[in-house]
Amino acid sequence: MLNSLSIRDVVLIERLDLHFAAGLTTLTGETGAGKSILLDSLGLALGARADTGLIRSGAAQAVVAAAFSVAPGHPAMDLLAEQGLDAEGEILLRRIVSRDGRSRALVNDQQVSLNFLKNLSALLIEVQGQHEQVGLADPANHLLLLDAFGVPPAARQTVAATHKSWRDSATRLKAAEEKIAEAAREEDFLRHAVDELSRLNPQPGEEEALATERLRLQSGERRAEAIAAALSELTPRDRRNSGPAAHLRAAARALGRVAAPPGGENPATEAMAAIERAEEALSEAETLLSRLAVEAEADPRALEATEERLFSLRAAARKHGVPVVSLPEFLAEMRGRLAALESGVADIAELTRETATRRAAYVEAAASLSALREQAGADLMRALAAELPPLKLERARFVVERAMLPEANWGARGADSVKFLISTNPGETPGPLDKIASGGELSRLMLGLKVVLTGGASVETLIFDEVDSGIGGATAAAVGERLARVAQNVQVLVVTHSPQVAARGAAQLRVAKRIEGERAVTVVDALDAPTRREEIARMLAGEIITDAAREAAGSLLAQ
Repeated sequence: MLNSLSIRDVVLIERLDLHFAAGLTTLTGETGAGKSILLDSLGLALGARADTGLIRSGAAQAVVAAAFSVAPGHPAMDLLAEQGLDAEGEILLRRIVSRDGRSRALVNDQQVSLNFLKNLSALLIEVQGQHEQVGLADPANHLLLLDAFGVPPAARQTVAATHKSWRDSATRLKAAEEKIAEAAREEDFLRHAVDELSRLNPQPGEEEALATERLRLQSGERRAEAIAAALSELTPRDRRNSGPAAHLRAAARALGRVAAPPGGENPATEAMAAIERAEEALSEAETLLSRLAVEAEADPRALEATEERLFSLRAAARKHGVPVVSLPEFLAEMRGRLAALESGVADIAELTRETATRRAAYVEAAASLSALREQAGADLMRALAAELPPLKLERARFVVERAMLPEANWGARGADSVKFLISTNPGETPGPLDKIASGGELSRLMLGLKVVLTGGASVETLIFDEVDSGIGGATAAAVGERLARVAQNVQVLVVTHSPQVAARGAAQLRVAKRIEGERAVTVVDALDAPTRREEIARMLAGEIITDAAREAAGSLLAQ
């Protein structure tokens, strides 16, 4: 329900904070006092088009905020949660309109799009009046209203379930048909790809293993080349190029010719010993290098085979536009698409039978739902026909038109199109509500509908404007009685000029225009029992309030 409405700098309103209770609240006041400003302000908070003309003279911006509370599980809470907005406590709708024409919409102080604000507002409140009859006039809502009136939820749930089952099956069938058609178009490519990749037989993780082996073999080849080069320096194959061993032997022979002094040793003895040790070390080095050369002998064929395998895998991956690591899965997919060509016909035949069976189940459930809606439409017309005469709509004829939709438009709600039509004068062909009925007539028609509807609507606040337009006396009393009846289930706010309607309210607000300083301002007062009696007496008598008017006002309030 609507808890409060705060208005800042809108037309004649500088600062206004209103609080609302459950039940029926009436808003009264003289013509031109500013009741329409209240509705325009509320409309801003609900997502109506921003108009800089609403900004109070001298102010930079207008700000309107409406606070609502809803029961747990209300659809508005789900919508807030879907948008990641705080969904606890009050729901605060705020609209800021700047002088430059820009406006901002906020929900719980978080900025939202204007479209989201409108969608959220539609779940919280309905405004029925001279310019706002969207909830009733929009044919998109008529089926929902009819279902809420007299169609068991179980029938609607069955249709929704059978529709989902049918569409799921149809989706699988379409996907299977598309898959087979695509496979058939690519059959030659598929067979060639499967044959080629099957011969290649890529294995999971093979690229990484081959790359590691390639590095190992390349490293071994370089090591063998280094050892061979070192060994060739020790034992050169070119006889013209003697190695270090020959040089050591030649040096030893030369030193052996050194003559010893009389009575002494050969002075080159130590040098010859060093050469002998060097020759032994050189021989040992040659033995070791020879052994290493045997151990490190490279296998050119192994490296070649490894590189050939690696390059083949990478070439296949480039050809098919997939990573090498995905080649095994790609091959499995190609094999699956080929297999689909062979088994697909049988699969499609089965899916076709399944889809046809599920469609038949939906058609049967939808037909049952259509029959229930036909009966509910007749019941709604009868129930509303009893409500129209007291609302000064005795000449009106309300019609519920149900028609079968084309199959392309069948859905989870069934196969029906439902429209509410009305003719307000005898002999007229019933037509769309907003084209035939006036604002006041449509508001009273909406009131009649709200009386006969038993539930199903999520909206917990109704606002009626112009509902008493052009009526008085017994008709106004009937309107007031029905407003009070509706207010037993939902919060109702009504802008009225009728004392009979005003007296029915559980609470009454008086809208007035006053001069403060040199400016006119709109103010709203919550009336207590004495001031309420005086206001209703004014509505009865006009400018000069008589004792008879006060007595009549007291009588209306007592009723």
